[in-house]
Amino acid sequence: MTTSPNSPHIAADLAPTGTLRASINLGNPVLAQGTPDAPSGITVDLAREFGARLGLPVELLCFDAARKSFEAMAEGRADLCFLAVDPAREKEVAFTAPYVVIEGVYAVPHGSALTTVEEVDAPGVRIGVKQGSAYDLFLSRSLAHATVVRGDEGVDVFRAEDLEAGAGIRQPMTAYAAAHPDVRLIEGRFMEIRQAVGTTVGRRPETIVFLRETIETLKTNGFVTASLHRAGQDPALLAP
Repeated sequence: MTTSPNSPHIAADLAPTGTLRASINLGNPVLAQGTPDAPSGITVDLAREFGARLGLPVELLCFDAARKSFEAMAEGRADLCFLAVDPAREKEVAFTAPYVVIEGVYAVPHGSALTTVEEVDAPGVRIGVKQGSAYDLFLSRSLAHATVVRGDEGVDVFRAEDLEAGAGIRQPMTAYAAAHPDVRLIEGRFMEIRQAVGTTVGRRPETIVFLRETIETLKTNGFVTASLHRAGQDPALLAP
């Protein structure tokens, strides 16, 4: 672990309360696991590593959805967030490069005529999504014909409202399909979800540089890979 000669200035800029408040999304099981009282996973490890490098205590603010995690960041209740890079979020969040890349996939009823990602974007097709998720934002601006239906969980609204498709992250969607034989995944992905570290725009330039350089170091020195392995996640998710 290394610190910069500018660390005290960066720490004061990034964590003006004297504690690094990190927004953790427990709704994404690839990035965080456990409970609000005892969270774990790559985002928790990263938050604590940033705190250690800056000599700051860390407070973990846990949420069950990316939307809520983003709101904490935007409203000034958190200093650091772990979210997918998205143009709608970049208006308020300065992101690092991604540290993990995951995939957005579709689930459909087993007997559905839909067989490709392209076929899902058709008139009359309704897609269940988790409100405020990266794939909600992406599909809401990119679909030409299909309709987005939002809920607390994409698969829940997909099943509850008998929709034509549900959208979600590959790992939990794969587990869901395995547990529900009447549901299958469509082969291929509809998007790459680039998970990155972020803080509010308007921070000092050296603070943003510190976050970006640290993430690159943690990707190359094995920190991210080891953290993913400990959490039972595929180390191949490491971003280039």
